[in-house]
Amino acid sequence: MKNYLTPIAAALALVSFDSCAPKEEKPVQPVIFSEVTINDAFWTPMIDKVKNVTMDVCIDQIENKTGRIRNFENAAKGRGEHSGIFFDDSDVYKALEGMAYSLKNNPDPVLEAKCDEWIDKMAAAQQSDGYINTFYTLTGLENRWSDMDKHEMYCAGHMIEAAIAYYDVTGKRKLLDVSKRMVAHMMDKFGPGKEDWVPGHEEIELALVKLFRVTGEKKYLDFAQWLIEERGRGYGHLADAKPWNPMYYQDEVPVRDLQKITGHAVRSMYLFCGMADVAAYTGDQGYMDALDKLWHNIVECKMYITGGIGHINHSEGFSEDFDLPNADAYCETCASIGMVLWNWRMNGMTADAKYIDILERSLYNGVLSGISEKGDKFFYVNPLESYGDHHRQEWYGCACCPSNICRFIPSVGNYIYGVGDNELYVNLFVGSKTTVDGMTIEQVTDYPWNGNVELTMSLPRSKERTLKVRIPSWCSSWSASVNGEDVTVSREALDHGYLALARKWNDGDKVTLTFDMPVRVESADPRVKEDLGKRAIMRGPLVFCLEGVDNPDLYDSALLNAETTFSSQFDSDLVGGVQTVCAATQAGELKFIPYFAWDNREACPMKVWVNYAE
Repeated sequence: MKNYLTPIAAALALVSFDSCAPKEEKPVQPVIFSEVTINDAFWTPMIDKVKNVTMDVCIDQIENKTGRIRNFENAAKGRGEHSGIFFDDSDVYKALEGMAYSLKNNPDPVLEAKCDEWIDKMAAAQQSDGYINTFYTLTGLENRWSDMDKHEMYCAGHMIEAAIAYYDVTGKRKLLDVSKRMVAHMMDKFGPGKEDWVPGHEEIELALVKLFRVTGEKKYLDFAQWLIEERGRGYGHLADAKPWNPMYYQDEVPVRDLQKITGHAVRSMYLFCGMADVAAYTGDQGYMDALDKLWHNIVECKMYITGGIGHINHSEGFSEDFDLPNADAYCETCASIGMVLWNWRMNGMTADAKYIDILERSLYNGVLSGISEKGDKFFYVNPLESYGDHHRQEWYGCACCPSNICRFIPSVGNYIYGVGDNELYVNLFVGSKTTVDGMTIEQVTDYPWNGNVELTMSLPRSKERTLKVRIPSWCSSWSASVNGEDVTVSREALDHGYLALARKWNDGDKVTLTFDMPVRVESADPRVKEDLGKRAIMRGPLVFCLEGVDNPDLYDSALLNAETTFSSQFDSDLVGGVQTVCAATQAGELKFIPYFAWDNREACPMKVWVNYAE
C-alpha cells in the first residue's frame, strides 16, 4: 500500500445480522468466526497474543505515538495540522474492526468504551454533507475528489467494515450511520449519469457489498458494481495532470477482460474480492471467468512458495511471469491477507478445495510471518532471503500491515468451516467446535505440527448430512476412518479435493484422519531463474528456512543433495515452541525453522531456497 506510491445486543435480537439482503447464490456459505469456538494449541495463543498485545500496540501508536486519532480530533474542530500520510484514517478503522472482532468472543467493557470514544471522534469529524476524511478536511476540502489515488474511498471502505463489525457486536449504529452518510455523499456525486470515478486503491467495492448484506438496500450493491465497471474505460486520473498508470491501478481493460494480474498486489486482491462478492449476488459469469484466469496466472506464475505475492519494491506489485527474486521479494503482509480473503471467496463460489489449499499456504507462511513471536513487532515486507539487515519493526509510517493483522487474526475462525446444501465442510484443521443446524462438530488436532485430526459429532437425533473434509494438496498419503472403520478413497476420487462422507450421523460418531507429514524437498518452476539449482524445505503446510543463528558454520556453504536425510522434532524452547527440521549433509547438520518464525532472535541472515547438488 505504501505508494506516495461477541453477546449480541438486544437491538440485534430483533433482526438477525445479514438477514435483510437476498441470499448469496454460492454453494458454500462460511460459518462465521463468532459461531466457532477455537481451542487450539497453535491458534489460541496466536489469537490471545493479538488480543493482549498487538491491539494495545496499535492503540498506543494511534493515540500516543502518531497523530492518527488526533487527525480526527482536529478535523472535528476544523483546525490544526494533518499528520502522517493521506490514508492514515484507514489504520484507525482497521484497528477498530479488530477491536470489535475481539469483543465478539471476549466481551470487555474497557475495550468497548475505547471503541465508543474513537467512534465519537469519527462522528464529530464528519462534514455536514456526509464527507469524512481527515486529510482533506485539514488540508483543503476544495481539493477533495480531485485525485483518484488519494484513497478517499479506500478509507471509507475500511470505515464501513469497522462500522459493520461494531454494529454486529454491540448493536450500536453510530458509526454505521456515519458510514451510510458518507456513502450517500459519494453516491450523490458519482454514479450513472454523474461523475466517473476509479478508486485508485480498491476496498470500497467489497465494503459496499457488506453494507448491502446488513441493510438489504440494493443501491449499495449496485454502486459497488458500478465502481468495478468503471475500470478500463479511460476515466482514471490523478491531480495536476500527473500521469495515471492504468496497469498499476488495474485500469488497463474492463474487468471482464482481465487475464493477468498486474500492478499493485493489495489493490488487485481487494478488487478481486469485490468482483467475487458482487458475482455472488448477481451471478455475473463474466466476473467469475476473469477471476479464474487471474487465479491461474498468479498461482502458476507469480506466487512465491510462501503464498506471498508482489515482488517489485517500487510498485509493491508484479512484473512479468516467473520473475520471483528472493532477497528483493516484496510480499507485503497485507497482500497475503488479501490472498486469504480472495481464495476464501473463490472457494465459496465453487466448493473447490484448491482455493483453500492456497489460502492455507498464504495463511501459515505469508500472513503469520508478518507478526513477531511476542506480537509487538511486524513485517511489512516478507522476503525469502535476507542478508541480516531486514528486521521487524514496532510500527511503520505506512502502518497498513500491523492494523490489518489486528483485524485479521481475531477473525481467523471464519475460514475453518463452511455450509452447503446439506453439507458441512471442514476446510482448515484447527482445534475448534461449531454447531450447524443442530449438529455440533468438535475438532481436535495438533496441526500444523502433525497431521492427526479427530472430528466428533454431537447431535440430539440422527441426521443425514455429507461431511466434506479437505485433503490438503501437499499430502500424498493419508488415512481416514469413521468410528474405527477405514475409509479408502483415492485422490482422483475426491470431490474437488474433499473427502465426502455421506451418511446418517449419530451422536458420538467420530471421524479420524491422519495426514502423513514427511519433510518434502521442493523445486521451483525451472522458469524461475532465481531458484535454479536450489531447493526449499516444506513439511505439511509450512515452509521452512535457514537462519544463520542456528547454522553459524554451515549457513554460507549449505548444500543439499539426493543423499541428504531429514528428521523433524518439536522444540518447545525455540521461538515460543516450533517444529524444526534437521538435514544431515556431508558437511554437517543444518537446522531449519518455520519461515513464519524467522527474525525473532538475533540479527542474522536467512534463506528459504538452499543450494542443491544434482
